[in-house]
Amino acid sequence: MDISRKHFFIGSAALVAAAGLKAAAPNPIGKIQGFDESFESKTDGPWEPFSDKKVRVGIAGYGVCTFGAVFFFQDHPNVEVVAATDLDPERCKKLAQVVGAKRTYPSAEEMIDKEGKNMDAVFIATDAASHADLVLRALDRGYHVCSAVPALLGERQLDRAPMMIEAVKKSGGLVYALFETTAFRPQAIAMRRIYEAGGFGQLAYTEGEYFHHSVGVGAIGSYKGWRIGLPPQYYPTHSNGFYTCVTHGHFTEVTCVGTPDEHPVYKERKNSYGNPFRSEVAFFKTSDGGSARMTVAWGLPGYDGELGRCFGTLGCFRNDRFAGNFSIVKNLRLVRAGLPPGMKNNGHHGGSHPYLTDDFLRAILVPGYKVCVDVATALNTTVSGVYAHLSAMKGGETLKIPVFSL
Repeated sequence: MDISRKHFFIGSAALVAAAGLKAAAPNPIGKIQGFDESFESKTDGPWEPFSDKKVRVGIAGYGVCTFGAVFFFQDHPNVEVVAATDLDPERCKKLAQVVGAKRTYPSAEEMIDKEGKNMDAVFIATDAASHADLVLRALDRGYHVCSAVPALLGERQLDRAPMMIEAVKKSGGLVYALFETTAFRPQAIAMRRIYEAGGFGQLAYTEGEYFHHSVGVGAIGSYKGWRIGLPPQYYPTHSNGFYTCVTHGHFTEVTCVGTPDEHPVYKERKNSYGNPFRSEVAFFKTSDGGSARMTVAWGLPGYDGELGRCFGTLGCFRNDRFAGNFSIVKNLRLVRAGLPPGMKNNGHHGGSHPYLTDDFLRAILVPGYKVCVDVATALNTTVSGVYAHLSAMKGGETLKIPVFSL
C-alpha cells in the first residue's frame, strides 16, 4: 500500500504539523492493515517525565501480529514488565524475550489469578472474543487494565457491557482503557483539539472509514477462526472512533446497509456469525444533534486505510486540513507530544501505539488525569457497531442504541 505524504494546515495560513507515510518493511506473514505504515511526525516539544514510579505490567498475547510487544510497554521509563503469556508456548517464550518479562504463564487467566501483588496492570492483547471477560477478571483481581479492540465481540457479548461499567465503578479507582488506535492518530488529535476549543461550532456531520480488503477466510490468522466471516460492524472502532474519540459523545440511533457477497463464507453463511455481509455502512444520529456515516468494508478492493472527517457550523476538517474560522484555532497545538527517550514509534496505526501506552500510564500515575478511551467511550464506540450490524440484518431498520456512562 502506497500512502502519499500528508500535511495538516489551518486554512492557508500556517503549517502546524507534517506526517510522512510510506510502505514499511514486509511483514513475514504479509501485509496487515494498520501494521504496514511507517510514520514520521513533528511533535509539540520533548516528552516531560510525569512520575518517578514504575507500573508493574503483565502482557497477554503475542499472536500473528506480535501485538503484545508493539505498544512498547517494555520501552517506557515508567514500566517494569513482570509477566507475559500466550496460549502458544513458543510465542509465549518469544513475547517474554522481547518485552523482558520475568515470568511466563500458559494462559492470561493464570497470569491474572497468580501474579497477585507482584503486578499492577494488565495489557490484554488476545483474541477479540476474550477481551471483555479478561478485562472483567483483571478488574475483579484488582488490576488496572487496557485491552486491544473491540471492547466486546458482537451480539452474544452485549451482556458484558453493563458488567464492565459496573466493574469499573466498583473498582475503587482502577483504570480501564481501550487501546483504540484512532484516538491517537494525528487526524483525530487535531480534530479533538479543534472540537474542544469550539472550532467546529455545532458539529453537524462526521465521517469515519475503515477499509480493509479481505476475503473473510482468515487472511490474517485468528484464534478459533474468529475473523472468518466477521460482521464488519462488529469491528467498528477504527471508524466510529473518529466521532467518539474526538467528541467523547455517543450515537443514539442507527440505520445500516450491508452488502452481501458471493464468496461461500458469506453467501452460504459458512461462518460462526451467520453473517452474509462483507461490507456495512452505518448511518447514525449523534448525541450532539448531528449525524454520522461510518463505513467498515472488508469487500472493497483498491484502497486500504482509516480516515475521518468532521463538519461543523464554524469549520470543517477534511483532507488533513481545517477550513473555517481560523481565529478560534490559530493558537492551538495540533501535533502530538514527544515520546520518552528510547520509546519506539514504528508507525503502526498512524504511530498511535506508544501514545496509547503513555496515556494509560498517565491515568494510573497522575492524579486527576483521565484516560482518553475510558470504559464509557470504549463501549459507546463498540456497542453502536453491534447495533449497526443488527440493523443491517433487519434490512436497515432503525434501532435505538444504548448509552453507557460513568
